[in-house]
Amino acid sequence: MVLILGRRINRDDSHFHDSPITKRKVFEIDQKPLTTQEVYDFSLGSSHAETILEMLNEFRSSRLFTDVVISVEGREFPCHRAILSSCSSYFKAMFCNDHRESREMLVEINGIHAEAMDQFLQYVYTGRVRITTDNVQYLFETSSLFQISAIREACAKFLEEQLDPCNCLGIQKFADTHSLKSLHSKCRGFCLQKFSEIAQHEEFLGLEKDELIDYVSSDDLVINKEETVYESVMRWVYHDMERRRSMMKEVLTHVRLPLLHPNYFVQTVEGDQLIQNSSECYQLLHEARRYHVLGNEMMSSRTRPRRSTGYSEVIVVVGGCERVGGFNLPYTECYDPMTGEWKSLAKLPEFTKSEYAVCALRNDILVTGGRINSRDVWMYNSQLNIWMRVACLNKGRWRHKMAVLLGKLYAVGGYDGVNRLNSVECYDSFSNRWIEVEPLKEAVSSPAVVSCVSKLFVIGGGPDDNTCSDKVQCYDPTISTWLLRAPIPIAKRCITAVALNNLIYVAGGLTKSIYCYDPVEDYWMHIVNTFSRQESCGMSVCNGKIYVLGGRKETGEASDTITCYDPATGIITAMAAMPRSVSYHGCVTIHRYNEKYRP
Repeated sequence: MVLILGRRINRDDSHFHDSPITKRKVFEIDQKPLTTQEVYDFSLGSSHAETILEMLNEFRSSRLFTDVVISVEGREFPCHRAILSSCSSYFKAMFCNDHRESREMLVEINGIHAEAMDQFLQYVYTGRVRITTDNVQYLFETSSLFQISAIREACAKFLEEQLDPCNCLGIQKFADTHSLKSLHSKCRGFCLQKFSEIAQHEEFLGLEKDELIDYVSSDDLVINKEETVYESVMRWVYHDMERRRSMMKEVLTHVRLPLLHPNYFVQTVEGDQLIQNSSECYQLLHEARRYHVLGNEMMSSRTRPRRSTGYSEVIVVVGGCERVGGFNLPYTECYDPMTGEWKSLAKLPEFTKSEYAVCALRNDILVTGGRINSRDVWMYNSQLNIWMRVACLNKGRWRHKMAVLLGKLYAVGGYDGVNRLNSVECYDSFSNRWIEVEPLKEAVSSPAVVSCVSKLFVIGGGPDDNTCSDKVQCYDPTISTWLLRAPIPIAKRCITAVALNNLIYVAGGLTKSIYCYDPVEDYWMHIVNTFSRQESCGMSVCNGKIYVLGGRKETGEASDTITCYDPATGIITAMAAMPRSVSYHGCVTIHRYNEKYRP
């Protein structure tokens, strides 16, 4: 029987009988495209590859068709050059180029373990490898040498799953040595989460100084209390005291000593003999003491709470209005720049007033005066989330400003409906009393007022309805005297100022400019432009950055913009908008507890 495939031939065709060639033809070629019924694609799929690999592995075991022997630590591994070269560019380069190894039957490889080589060959010939805690390091190094990324990644994944407080620092060093960014990141995150446990293990005491600082300086370090960080650092110092005592100050700089419990600070920290004998640590101790007395007036990277404690620095926006002559807003809301979240607090009492002054005293907020000639003073208790009355001002005022200096609150200048005021009142929260102090050299309303380097600065403002001042009036409480300093480059009112790292920053006045003043050197400089012209805006320092919130635009309408300036980088950024447009509002930073931030 003969099977004929192709197009059927018409046997009535006259040429069929005449041509002997046609009679002998078995297959008739059809030039038309093949249909699916005429083609069958057969495949064993992955099972074919697996069968071939199994056979090749049997050949290797029985030394059948092997053409090279790899020698590692004196142990010989018969292999096939083609198989090795197909899996590893290392062996491909060795065998396919004109190297000596390409012609030799025995090739010795140094610097790896025989067991790791055995596991590597298991992978090459089977596609499988067994990774254990005993062989993971050697297997990783072998796969790195032979450029097998799949085994490298598998080893790194295996190490991620083995993370434990007793080994995570060692694994992190391994990841750092081999540039395993993902593993290094996982280790660092694990160490931040489990710091309290990790600090009890021997690996912790072997950290290098910079590695220790990387952890204790992080806002993301998870601890119940700052005392844990201090004790861990001092264990590290005492472990190698002779060498590390000179590093103590640098490491303690990143421990938040001001946030230690006052009793613990006095008894444990100040009582430590090593710290007592270190003159370099004096400034850190002095800062902590001042913070325990002055509260949020002392702001630095060490006064910022770690988020795991449940506390965070938030900006509180108090009252304000949407436009000139518009309704005053009763809202008191806090903004967390780290999360972008807004949260409502207790509403401001008697919110029908406007153009009052707002300031933070320790971790509470005070609101004084307001239109028209109010003497009222309200204090917001941040722990209880309530407003309460405290002692009234001696003189009613509005369009004035306040600042805290050395634990006391100063209400400065303002307007009484007829005249600008030069009077200054000082509030002592312990006696709940306002007293008059030395008046300003020049009466002004709507100036910027800020404390810095233990002095009070009153910048610009309006001495009357038609003019603006460029004067900088400086009050020294030790001699109760006002002095004039270098004038600000622009004469403006409705400006706002904050202090950060012994420098003063000023914004507002319907300009785009932010100016910086160095009170020690007594000079001004323009540092950056904002995105729009605004006045009567809020300005506060939070997490080491300066935030400008809201304000009145050139049109008279209020703004809902938030601008962040980072003095460390010089970068200015537009943030997400406020819940509503607002101007003539108070804007201060406090520490606030939020249970959901705790781990």
